[in-house]
Amino acid sequence: MDLLSRGAALALAGLGLGAAPVAAQDIANGELQFGRQCVACHVVRDEDGRVLAGRNARTGPNLHGLEGRKLGSVEGFRYGDAITALGERGVEWNEERFVAYVMDPTAWLRAELDDRRARGKMAYRVRDAKDAADIYAYLTGLAPAESAEAQQ
Repeated sequence: MDLLSRGAALALAGLGLGAAPVAAQDIANGELQFGRQCVACHVVRDEDGRVLAGRNARTGPNLHGLEGRKLGSVEGFRYGDAITALGERGVEWNEERFVAYVMDPTAWLRAELDDRRARGKMAYRVRDAKDAADIYAYLTGLAPAESAEAQQ
């Protein structure tokens, strides 16, 4: 593991993002934070085309059925090379990955790929680990488990 990867791992561990997911998610706060921090770029649209959260934003991918979905796999969305490479390796979204990614997309991608030149297209960062975990809880609550499995 190179110095950058070790530094990212230590930073994530310091945020409580090491081995265990952030505890005590607050779905109501997740909805509030999604509206404040994510809605400008993301939408949550189900398989029937109903918008469950957000508007018609297209800067970022649809976040419906996120849990258990391979990274970089929303049909028709143009992802960056780094996140696509992780998806091709079979890496799937879970709470720990989501929280680490949204807090610093480029640093997380560099650490995961062990490539200091890897870059994320998402420039925005969620500053608080609790808010990030709450957003994840909110998003996963919008899609029943069978919905996420169907999208894999």
